[in-house]
Amino acid sequence: MSSPPLFPLPDPQARRWAMLCHYAAFFWFVAPLIGNVLGPLIVWQLQKERDPFVDWHGKEALNFQITYSILTMLCGVLAWIFIGFPLMVLVNLTALVLVVIAGVRANAGEAWRYPFCLRLVK
Repeated sequence: MSSPPLFPLPDPQARRWAMLCHYAAFFWFVAPLIGNVLGPLIVWQLQKERDPFVDWHGKEALNFQITYSILTMLCGVLAWIFIGFPLMVLVNLTALVLVVIAGVRANAGEAWRYPFCLRLVK
């Protein structure tokens, strides 16, 4: 796993947009199944040209939400043998905690990487 890039301290508005890239995953409550990916994707697409810090956090949030979606589908398949249910709880709690941590770190002006994340969007 590579370390996150170093950015000069971004302005407060760029930090807020970077934080929103992560917290947009909670759009899942409005549009289940796809909202967790659509939220960060929309925010990132609208604001990626604004600042490299926002662009980086948008990609990171989107990559994590894609990974989370894949894990959720895998847990759904494993639910047929009953191990998927406890795994689903673990995956959801872990994702919730990691999204909150990422949002806080983005608002603080830090470039933080999600652990256990496929980096598909470059």
